[in-house]
Amino acid sequence: MFWVLLLLLAWVAAGTACTRLCLAAVRAAAVDARDVGRGHDLTLYEAAFLSGGPRRVADLTLVSMARQHRLLLAHTGWATVVDPRGRDDMERSVIGAIGPEGQSRIEPVRDAAAAGDAVGGIADRLVNAGLAVPEGARTGVAAAIRQVRFAAGAVLGLGATALLAPTPSDLPRHLVALWFTLPFVLTLSCLAIARIEVHPYSRWASPAGQRLLGALARHTCGGDDRTYLTSVAVRGVRAIGEPDLRAAFEHRELHRRG
Repeated sequence: MFWVLLLLLAWVAAGTACTRLCLAAVRAAAVDARDVGRGHDLTLYEAAFLSGGPRRVADLTLVSMARQHRLLLAHTGWATVVDPRGRDDMERSVIGAIGPEGQSRIEPVRDAAAAGDAVGGIADRLVNAGLAVPEGARTGVAAAIRQVRFAAGAVLGLGATALLAPTPSDLPRHLVALWFTLPFVLTLSCLAIARIEVHPYSRWASPAGQRLLGALARHTCGGDDRTYLTSVAVRGVRAIGEPDLRAAFEHRELHRRG
C-alpha cells in the first residue's frame, strides 16, 4: 500500500535525524564530563572569547588600545595607529590588520583580527582546557537540530500526502493519521529534550566556561580600568561608557548594514 511506503519514509527521516541529534549532544556533553576549569583564572581575552567569540576578542583589543591612547578610534569609524608596538599577539594582530599606512576602517580590522592566529591560539587553549565548546560540537548540534526540524516537516508532508492518497475502504483515515503521528511526536520530543539538555551550552563557552564567566561577571562593578575592560569582555561594546568611543563602534555597525 502506498501509505505504508510513505510511513516507512517518515520513520526513516525521523529516526535518522533524532539519532544524529542524540550523538551530537553526547559529544558536546563530553566536554563537561571531565573535571575542568578548576584553578583556571580567565584572562580578559579568554573571557571575551567565551562571551562573544573571536569578534569580541578583537573588539576588546581595540577598546583596550584606544583607552591607552595607542590607537585612535574616530567617531567616523576609522582606526589610526598611534603606537605601532604591540604588547601582545592580539595587539600585534590588530596593528597588522590596520596595515602599513597606519589607518583603516574599524570593521575590516575587526574581521581580520578575529580570523587571525592570535585568536585561534586563544580558542585552542580554551578548548583544550575544556572551557570552550569545540567548533565541531557547536556546528554538529546546530546542524542536527536543523535536521530534526526538517524531519518533522517531512513527516507532516508525508502524512498529508498519505491522507490525500486513496486508501483501502476498510482502513479509516484517522488511523492512517495516527500512524504518522508517532514519528512526528518522536521528532518533537527530541527537539524538546534538546532544548532542555543542550540549551545550557552557549555558542562558545562550555558549562565549565560559563561557570567561570558567571563568577567573573559578578566582579564587573567598579571604576578601575581592568573592571571596565572586564565589562567590555563580558558584555561587548555596549558596555563602553565614553560617547566618542561608543560612536566609533556604532558608526562601524551602520557602515556594515549600509
